[in-house]
Amino acid sequence: MKRTQTTTLSMAPGRRAFLKGAGATATFLAAKALLPAGAHAAGSGPEVTGARLGYIALTDSAPLIIAKEKGFFAKYEVPDVAIEKQASWGATRDNMALGGGAGGIDGGHILRPKVHLYSSGAVMQNGQKLPMYTLLNLNEDCQGISVAQEYAETGVKLDSGALKEAFARKKASGKDVTAAMTFPGGTHDLWIRYWLAAGGIDPDKDLNLIVVPPPQMVANMKVGNMDCFCVGEPWNEQLVNQKIGFTAATTGEIWFRHPEKVLGMRADWVDKHPKATLAILMAVMEAQQWCEKQENKQEMAEIIGRRQWYNVPVKDIVGRIKGDINYGNGRTVAGSDLRMKFWGEKGETSYPWKSLDTWFMIENIRWGKFPASVDVKAMVDATNRSDLWLAAAKGLGLADLPAGDSRGVEKFFDGKTFDPENPSAYLDSLAIKAVS
Repeated sequence: MKRTQTTTLSMAPGRRAFLKGAGATATFLAAKALLPAGAHAAGSGPEVTGARLGYIALTDSAPLIIAKEKGFFAKYEVPDVAIEKQASWGATRDNMALGGGAGGIDGGHILRPKVHLYSSGAVMQNGQKLPMYTLLNLNEDCQGISVAQEYAETGVKLDSGALKEAFARKKASGKDVTAAMTFPGGTHDLWIRYWLAAGGIDPDKDLNLIVVPPPQMVANMKVGNMDCFCVGEPWNEQLVNQKIGFTAATTGEIWFRHPEKVLGMRADWVDKHPKATLAILMAVMEAQQWCEKQENKQEMAEIIGRRQWYNVPVKDIVGRIKGDINYGNGRTVAGSDLRMKFWGEKGETSYPWKSLDTWFMIENIRWGKFPASVDVKAMVDATNRSDLWLAAAKGLGLADLPAGDSRGVEKFFDGKTFDPENPSAYLDSLAIKAVS
């Protein structure tokens, strides 16, 4: 694969002006934090008081909901931010393409690779590019790979190879073997592909890989429409509670502290509303800090489980966000570090490391979603706005912040390593892939 990590991306004049404005905005917000609530000079606040942000009923959208419910958006003078439920990741894409002014959305809770998939036009109607920005990482870990109860006797856990013979027998009998994920090229697609391939199962040749919206996963497995699936919580926990299947592995076991969803927004909205963007960032970052605290987990589950948000029982949410996991196959753990992480110790979970975007780009090259010739660095530099995260963090008065673009070398459960300085070596090390 052509090395792409040394390419320099030129900065458009509009973005240069935006960065200049963003710096001024950060200074304004930092100063405002020292004033009495609501005290500021006329005209110095956000350009607009709201935006339309979408979410899917997945636990990792919690910071957006908490920012609304706890008044953080109002605190930072964007009280009219609307948090709007989306039916599927496909609907999210279509509403993002419309934009808030045309009845769609301006941004929201999305799968991290979608920023690249939208911006490149790879998954858009007629290949129309939709420039997007990654503003922050909403969470780490706490997705799951669940398997139908009929495979319990295989003992499958982290090693998917335990399913290889069972899947082969089913295919030989004339039946389909089906795995489900939530969006092609998205995080759940990449997790289940990685897990299957690590066990010697080719996700493109040995089974059918289909798309199912997250809230429909449990019902579809109940009626036998799939043999395994990958989705975020609370759906894996609900599956176990209903005794329909079991969790073979959580995604944190595949790659500990892996990034997952992001707050992504249309680039044109951000460029037009730099102060409002930073206000939204600050509100969501404060909500992430609230969500991170163990003493808030019960209340968080009660809030997001309400009818207007997820319409899911609290018992299907609360366990895994605390790190308490009932796998449904006789294994249980309590207080594990596999819980969903929203902030980390110093914001390192929320910070949008460019090296992690690079991994997602390389994995989507692996499976043919992008050509091997794509300029990875140019895409990451064009879409990742870690500069805005840092401006918002300074506005919040935070210190000792994450620095640089790279989180370093990443390690996976099967012994593979990803060095963002040499992504070609990682890709070459993978036995099963769609590219030669």
